[in-house]
Amino acid sequence: MEKANHSITRFPLIPIRGVPLMNHIANNWDDIWAFRPDPSDLLIATYPKAGTTWTQEIVDLLLHNGDAEACRRAPIYLRSPFLELFFPPPSHSGLDLLKTMDPPRIIKTHLPFQLVPPAFWENKCKTIYVARNAKDNMVSYYHFDRMNLTQPEPGPWEGYMPKFMRGELALGSWYDHVKGYWLEREKKNILYLFYEDMKENPRREVERIMRYLDLSVSDEVISRIVELTSFKNMKENPMTNYSFIPEIFDQTISPFMRKGIVGDWRNHFTPEQLKTFDEDYEKQMKDVNIPFRTNI
Repeated sequence: MEKANHSITRFPLIPIRGVPLMNHIANNWDDIWAFRPDPSDLLIATYPKAGTTWTQEIVDLLLHNGDAEACRRAPIYLRSPFLELFFPPPSHSGLDLLKTMDPPRIIKTHLPFQLVPPAFWENKCKTIYVARNAKDNMVSYYHFDRMNLTQPEPGPWEGYMPKFMRGELALGSWYDHVKGYWLEREKKNILYLFYEDMKENPRREVERIMRYLDLSVSDEVISRIVELTSFKNMKENPMTNYSFIPEIFDQTISPFMRKGIVGDWRNHFTPEQLKTFDEDYEKQMKDVNIPFRTNI
């Protein structure tokens, strides 16, 4: 364990086509870009901290007809590989893990639309995208960057907001990310979900995911999945709360699953910050009409 701690470091960001990525991702970019999924594979895409793990668990439970034990077979990051994840040896990479699994696979990515390997679209893979309102997403990412010992040091909140607005965080601009998938959602058959809708009516959204995947499970199973994927249950479930990798996620700083609510941004923004952010948001989002909600 001692040795593992020494191998973990806050990795610098290197731009790939203008998008800042952690250097170990950037250094393996050709292999990631060349990845060819099976047409039966499912891609779950999000900007970081927008409900990724939640959606992965819902999908896995749907595929296993709500069988909680089947979904405790391994931690979520082993059941649903993180496509672009590369850690220095001896850690695994997402691509290595995918090679050991038979399709259909659930594949996670935080890559913006333009960096998703083109074979996903060539093979017409189903894709679920989850978007979270910018204010809550930024707050969650800030706390995540504090406890994720591989991402750049976030610094104080006051300085983090301008970096978010300029797209200088790992994975780049939230604005470009949510717009990229939104604009392609019909052409590429992307199921575009909103975190706020999932919080407001999880049953409705689980049913939407079920229909998109051409699955049919009973009402009773849907109810069980909604219960199993409640924030409280997932936070307590070692297979979803990332407690297995303390050398990467220091949960004494902030839990991986922190609050999981809509509107926590109100506890972070000063009136001046809110005014600055809202004015900038209007400018950056004026070309699209994505129905985000900052309260439910």
